[in-house]
Amino acid sequence: MKKVVVGLSGGVDSSTAAAILQQQGYEVVGLTLWLMKGKGQCCSEGMIDAAYICEQLGIEHHVVDIREVFQTNIIDYLVAGYSAGITPLPCSQCNKTVKFGPMLDYAREHLGIDKIATGHYAKITYDAATNRYQLRRAVDRNKDQTYFLYDLSQDLLAGTVFPLGETTKTETRQIAAQFDLKTANKPESQDLCLVEANGSMRQFLDKYITPKQGEIVDATGKVLGQHEGVHHYTIGQRRGLGIAAAEPLYVIGLDAVMNRVIVGDRTSATQSECTVQRVNWVSIAEPTAPIRAEVQVRYRSQPVSVTVIPLENSRVKLVFDEPQFSITPGQAAVWYDGDIVLGGGVIERQ
Repeated sequence: MKKVVVGLSGGVDSSTAAAILQQQGYEVVGLTLWLMKGKGQCCSEGMIDAAYICEQLGIEHHVVDIREVFQTNIIDYLVAGYSAGITPLPCSQCNKTVKFGPMLDYAREHLGIDKIATGHYAKITYDAATNRYQLRRAVDRNKDQTYFLYDLSQDLLAGTVFPLGETTKTETRQIAAQFDLKTANKPESQDLCLVEANGSMRQFLDKYITPKQGEIVDATGKVLGQHEGVHHYTIGQRRGLGIAAAEPLYVIGLDAVMNRVIVGDRTSATQSECTVQRVNWVSIAEPTAPIRAEVQVRYRSQPVSVTVIPLENSRVKLVFDEPQFSITPGQAAVWYDGDIVLGGGVIERQ
């Protein structure tokens, strides 16, 4: 019998993924990663629901304490980024270094199983012509999570199954109800796990970064107001600036060294190009010449046409066909060919 380890967060998606695989004839083992204490699907509350689901399905349930890895790779990473005046994206980092990598390692080393599965909305196919696994968008474009999965290696893609790739969120809940899963009607998480556990990103950051008052200035250096900490702001932000102006102002720069928030009009918050570092070429080998693609620079942004120019040291330059608003250092840029994820990386500070 085929065996698979399913990462269970205590939510409806991972629960349904486990039930689907069991129905398909897999011997399923449940695995929950203990990331941190507190409320939320990745915390104590989620672990209890995950244990209940395993009991419902009659499968083993393993809990792996990975709090130190989470602290180093996510919390310390976020705090260092916000302290430096960038806005890190924790989810991509978490998927590779905290979730998928450790899960597959545990499955192989402790359980003798070489496949893992999660409740992510994405698809994996194999291209024999290039001998590469391809990461593809899910059928449900509203739930597609490939933007957060761009950093998965070929080894991780080869060892991963996404049972919900062909399923819409509505269908997932229907399937969960058919299996009478406890989580069938569980509300969906609307925030990062850290936000869920701490109340808000501001509250989380203020636990680690001491707020320090500084100036809000325009591009010429004119002082327009005061702020309570650079880490409370992000590029493109308009609300909560606390300054009056004749036209809408947006955050266009964060100077952690001078402790300044720089603002400007919408035009000054747009860019025609940016550079991206720590690039992972997912479904194709790294090209030697520029390629055309569609890129997302935020999870909920629409893909836009771009020329991707390879640079040295795992970097690329993105040249947009039309200038883009709010290109935010620390966030991910992920480029596609149709539904295939070509590659992605972290936007650099310009």
